[in-house]
Amino acid sequence: MSVQDFDFFIEKIFQKTGIDLKKYKRPQMERRLTSLRDKHGYPDFLSYFKAIEREGKLFDELLDRMTINVSEFFRNANRWDVVMQRIIPEFLKQKRKLKVWSAACSTGEEPYTLALIMSKYVPLSEIQILATDIDSNAIERARQGVYHRRSLESVPKDLLNKHFTEKADGMFEISTDIKRGVTFKQQNLLEDPFDKDFDLIVCRNVIIYFTEEAKDKLYHKFSAALRPGGILFVGSTEQIFNPQTYRFQPYDTFFYEKI
Repeated sequence: MSVQDFDFFIEKIFQKTGIDLKKYKRPQMERRLTSLRDKHGYPDFLSYFKAIEREGKLFDELLDRMTINVSEFFRNANRWDVVMQRIIPEFLKQKRKLKVWSAACSTGEEPYTLALIMSKYVPLSEIQILATDIDSNAIERARQGVYHRRSLESVPKDLLNKHFTEKADGMFEISTDIKRGVTFKQQNLLEDPFDKDFDLIVCRNVIIYFTEEAKDKLYHKFSAALRPGGILFVGSTEQIFNPQTYRFQPYDTFFYEKI
């Protein structure tokens, strides 16, 4: 594969989608997309891009592969215990309505996890969570709120029994009341502006795929979007080694408080 062939491809994808693959770590993304291209039998990225232009299913599959839509409820459950037992109760002592954002929310497991946690402390009608992702297909699946059993293995039994209904096909649908608490929107984290004064921002297992320059930009944007005392929750491979650069201080493992 020539460098020019892949460079052409990422430029055409940027023109088509607004997703700038140059801001992702190149070796991982190149490997991921080459595997996808080879699976369909295209000898180079030029021919693959022409096929994507013709076939909507190929384009949807490419978006899923580029945007890494892999998630589950209560992923790394001991980290979610920090949210459930410390962060949400502490914040609710300060104010009744919390401003919460699940960034790069994929197919919805993460924002719905937040809603389930908050349902233990406040009426369902008072839960308002923003959930954003770059992939419109993932957002549509999130709005439907239907999941395979394997995505629910870490959901506490009381929440599972109360807020999920098993369907005839063996899938599980989350309750309408929980769905109402989450607003899904399409957003490009690296390019689009952020809202302000969030109490909690959750962005996990996405930043790892970005270049160092893109990470730096994103951490600055997250810091600006949080209120003083607000918290950023990142993934288990995304420790911030110089948090003071972004006006953060460690709160707990993989949690950072804005100073």
